[in-house]
Amino acid sequence: MSFGKIIPCSELNPFIKYFIISKSDAHIYKVLPSAGLVMGFQYRGSLSAINDGAETNLSTAGVTGVSDTFKIFKNSDNNRTILTYFTEVGFAHFTRQPVDELFNKSMSLEHIFDKNKVTDTEEKLTLAKTDKQRISIVEQFLLSQLKDVKKDMLVIKAVKLIYESQGTIKIKELQQQLFISTSPLEKRFRKLVGTTPKKFASIIRFNRVLTNMSHLKTLTEICYEHNFFDQAHFIKDFKQYTGETPETFKRFL
Repeated sequence: MSFGKIIPCSELNPFIKYFIISKSDAHIYKVLPSAGLVMGFQYRGSLSAINDGAETNLSTAGVTGVSDTFKIFKNSDNNRTILTYFTEVGFAHFTRQPVDELFNKSMSLEHIFDKNKVTDTEEKLTLAKTDKQRISIVEQFLLSQLKDVKKDMLVIKAVKLIYESQGTIKIKELQQQLFISTSPLEKRFRKLVGTTPKKFASIIRFNRVLTNMSHLKTLTEICYEHNFFDQAHFIKDFKQYTGETPETFKRFL
């Protein structure tokens, strides 16, 4: 499998972190929880999701929402995909659909955007000769969908505070710093980010745990560093996010 990161054009830069061109042969792989939405256009091959042993074919143009659990996918041979990684509040600038409706889901782009524009983009990608041309085609699609949406600076600040705390900030403390009560914060956050502040913080903390995982650290040390209540809670969360215990996961580091 090979990847190449591409930074978007200046008009899309505030909303998109980067594009990835994924090129892979047939294999099954696991995707761990992410704090942002990912959109994909497959211009060659096919993709399916595996859940409890059952295989479900996915649309060649789709988006996957924020997730708090691992997902298993299966590529066909000679698979080629353009992936768009949105910023935490980026996807909300391209659709009026509440982003939290995509939580833990993968959805065809035809259910979100104009079907004819999606089909037209897929056809152009199939005919394109170079990766540069394909990125330009996806950028043009996104620019055609870009909405004039006012930025919610409170939600942006909330995301920043959660990252700065590495996901360990208490929601009560977050509310106090933002001078807002629970209900309106949660409503605005879910609409733009795709999940609640508490769930988002837990995903950020989990990804920080993975970054800091080491054979030399004990479970007690990991729990203490990342503010887990105890080892039982840590192991439970870790299995939800990865499907494995921390000790099993560490063996493959």
